[in-house]
Amino acid sequence: MLLRLRVSLPDRPGGLGQVARALGALGADILQVTVLERESGRAVDEFTVEWAGGAAEMEERLSSLPGMRVDGVWPTKEVPGSAPDYDLLTQVAADPARGFATLVDALPGLCGADWALGLADGVVRHASLSAPPGYDLPDPPLRAVTRAGGDLRLLVLPVEGLHIVVARRVGPAFHRAELHRAVRITEVVAKLAGRTAEAAGAVDP
Repeated sequence: MLLRLRVSLPDRPGGLGQVARALGALGADILQVTVLERESGRAVDEFTVEWAGGAAEMEERLSSLPGMRVDGVWPTKEVPGSAPDYDLLTQVAADPARGFATLVDALPGLCGADWALGLADGVVRHASLSAPPGYDLPDPPLRAVTRAGGDLRLLVLPVEGLHIVVARRVGPAFHRAELHRAVRITEVVAKLAGRTAEAAGAVDP
């Protein structure tokens, strides 16, 4: 099973090695490491691992390590070493008229989430696999934010008359590094889609 785990630990030499040794002792194979932040004397890192056990067992066993806080362990479909953001932008460049639909389809995989929706005036315009038929966003933000929505962890990305909602059912809240990545990708898609709209307007009679 592929798992992502987010841990916070003292930011000092050997910290990553401590986690790697602990994962090795469990029999987990580390496939990828992402540094999310380094501040206030602590580091927050995410690991993608392959392990035969379950998320709850891994969280319980790692939480016993001195100085380590396990923020979450959850299943992932993201294949380490792949470049899904580049694949997304290649698809959008090939068919920019479908840019936002392609973005919504891709964001769950990019963000380790379960589903995504594109809402305009409360109506679903685009939906990924596993997305609900609708979603009530009572207070649409003016800028990209992370927030809680009942049992969901959410990213909300306003762009070009849409509010794109990305939802994760299990695991920790979206980190600001994840928000920043999603915002940048969305901005590029918006530019590509906007150029297509401008070109179409230029040739309209």
